[in-house]
Amino acid sequence: MARKIRLKLGEVLLQWKTVTQDQVTEALNLAKGTGKRIGEAFIEIQACCEEDVAKALAHQFGMEFLNLERAEDNSKIDLSLIPNDLVRKHLVLPLSKSNGRLKILVHDPMDLELFDNLRFRLNAELDTAVASKRQMQAFLDIGLKNAAPIEQESLLTDSIDKSIDKGASSVDKSKNSVDADAIGADDAPLVRLVNRIIIEAVRGRASDIHVEPMTEYVRVRYRIDGECILRDKLPKKNQSGLLARFKLMAGVNMAERRIPQDGRIKMVIDGVSVDFRASMCPAYHGESVVLRILRPDSVRIGLLNLGLEQDMLDTFNKVIRRPNGIFLVTGPTGSGKTTTLYSALDVLNRPDKKIITAEDPVEYNFKGINQVQVRDQIGLTFPAILKSMLRQAPNIILVGEIRDREVADIAIQAALTGHLVFSTLHTNDAPSAITRLVDMGVKPFLVASSIQAVMGQRLARILCDKCKKQDPDPDPKILRLVDIADSEKDKVMMSVGCTECGGVGYRGRRGIYEMMIMNSEIRNLAFERAGVAKIRAAAIRTGMRTLLGDGKLKILRGRTTPLEISKFAQASTFDPSAVKT
Repeated sequence: MARKIRLKLGEVLLQWKTVTQDQVTEALNLAKGTGKRIGEAFIEIQACCEEDVAKALAHQFGMEFLNLERAEDNSKIDLSLIPNDLVRKHLVLPLSKSNGRLKILVHDPMDLELFDNLRFRLNAELDTAVASKRQMQAFLDIGLKNAAPIEQESLLTDSIDKSIDKGASSVDKSKNSVDADAIGADDAPLVRLVNRIIIEAVRGRASDIHVEPMTEYVRVRYRIDGECILRDKLPKKNQSGLLARFKLMAGVNMAERRIPQDGRIKMVIDGVSVDFRASMCPAYHGESVVLRILRPDSVRIGLLNLGLEQDMLDTFNKVIRRPNGIFLVTGPTGSGKTTTLYSALDVLNRPDKKIITAEDPVEYNFKGINQVQVRDQIGLTFPAILKSMLRQAPNIILVGEIRDREVADIAIQAALTGHLVFSTLHTNDAPSAITRLVDMGVKPFLVASSIQAVMGQRLARILCDKCKKQDPDPDPKILRLVDIADSEKDKVMMSVGCTECGGVGYRGRRGIYEMMIMNSEIRNLAFERAGVAKIRAAAIRTGMRTLLGDGKLKILRGRTTPLEISKFAQASTFDPSAVKT
């Protein structure tokens, strides 16, 4: 009998009319060029969602598909059947067990090595069903945020608490010191506690971990989508050992408590290498520790996923392909400037282009790009690196930040001598970049002739697609703040909250932007040392969409809420036509 031929994943999706032939070709080319699986490629080009791929994989391998957003499928999971460490480590969910056979839910039916490991660990034969990785992770992450529908257990479980009490002799309270052996053993309670804090934060999409000693307890918070979320209040008695463990991992001086220290931590979590930038800062009740989570994929989200509207994306692509000049990205700390510039470099990073960066610090490593770490203590400053860069004959230069006149002058000279220069500047909006550079002492004619474009940006939380709904009664005051008329209020959406978003109604962040292209009018204003108001008026008259205008577009397209945009940009009585130039 002839063997039944298994359809390929692309063929299944094509049969179901989920994707088009052009999308199949595009995904195949992407997969071939990057080494990604075809399913990942379909998701990256936004041809279909994770659930479509998971359903097609289940069909391809003759397995059951579960949609965990349906109550009847969700209720089939019984976490008591296998140890929690296996559930978390391998992202598998147990369904049922009968006659020595265990049925599990997986997101990758082709991971044969995983199945062999589980058979050995669980001493059982396996049957498998398929769900999307996103839904499985969301199932496990319910309650991570304080607004989640279920209450979380303490980070410090009873068993760990008792173990720490038993080992309290290793903590010398009089000297506020900790026995290194007590915090270095892999099975020590403090090690398990710190690992749990870090792993939970990474799996919960946090960008930072904050460990802050208070008067009577140690506060642990995660920053998720730009918002600080209280995770737990740990007993004060654990403070010394907790801080010492973080210091040991970060490779800093454990005995030093008087001055700030910086270090780095590298861990493999769920098979992915994750870097952490650690900062220890002396505070009144003890040293405060902040871990910045540096995911390797966080700056490789691609231009299409930055949140740029199509017209601005087209302009952005033209600007970054110019042969020379300066392209500045402005905004406060944490507004996504680095991500934007690296997304541009990722597009331009080809064998025929030499790219050099000067960064403080180098947070993400990119293949094919020469990255230089600033080290002020040995004289390797931004100016020193930039002067050396120009002797390296680069095509493109990235300067982490223009902080003073010396760096600005060298960057401008590089732009005027045929280099394309990317950099960031801390200003509130795009037009302010011109006056900021002049205030630094840069000659106005140099500013006018070297800058090609300035982009201002912020990061706004995006509504969860699974639970957002139309707002039946939006607040008229908030609508006025973001310049939305009564005739447009039926397009306004509201946050709700579900298991997918942890009960907060938002999931992820995207940028809101304003792009100021330098033209003859704005160059003349820069040369004349005009104020910000005049430059802004000229930019708006010549087509610049403001941060508020871009935010309003995203509100009316159902991507975010008026309240979220009003945090970054608000309407005023400003009339650009009333400003005389």
